[in-house]
Amino acid sequence: MTVYWGKQNLLPMPTQTLLKQVISRGLRFHPNYKNVSCEINISFVTPTEMAGLNKQYRGKDAPTDVLSFPSAGAIPMPVKRRGNRRKPVLNLGDIVICPYVAECQALEYGHSTERELAFLTAHGLLHLLGYDHNTAPEEEAMIMMQKKILTGVGIER
Repeated sequence: MTVYWGKQNLLPMPTQTLLKQVISRGLRFHPNYKNVSCEINISFVTPTEMAGLNKQYRGKDAPTDVLSFPSAGAIPMPVKRRGNRRKPVLNLGDIVICPYVAECQALEYGHSTERELAFLTAHGLLHLLGYDHNTAPEEEAMIMMQKKILTGVGIER
């Protein structure tokens, strides 16, 4: 698994490590990704940038916490050599997070910003994997997976 960071210096290394663990844990729950090396791009943007993306892609003229952009029709790319192992590489897409909104939500919910960033990363990853929350059953399944992922990396509410 490879994570490409936009504005990498924005987060302290322990937080980056935690977010990688969140992604790794989430991928482990999906057997389709067992024999595939996945790549994900994570970008951190300002509220103004997020509002622009939210307006462009969702028609909502306000910043949001996280947006996901799955790779359309993603198929594994040619084999990438890693030591003696060879796995196809699959770019799952992009997760865009607004740290300012995450900080505000963390204060509102009474937990750490790091916990909120982990939650948003899990939420964004699940969207890349095809989860959604348009109906009550979809939302319930997504909430269960988010809890499972966060619990798996030692984050409780």
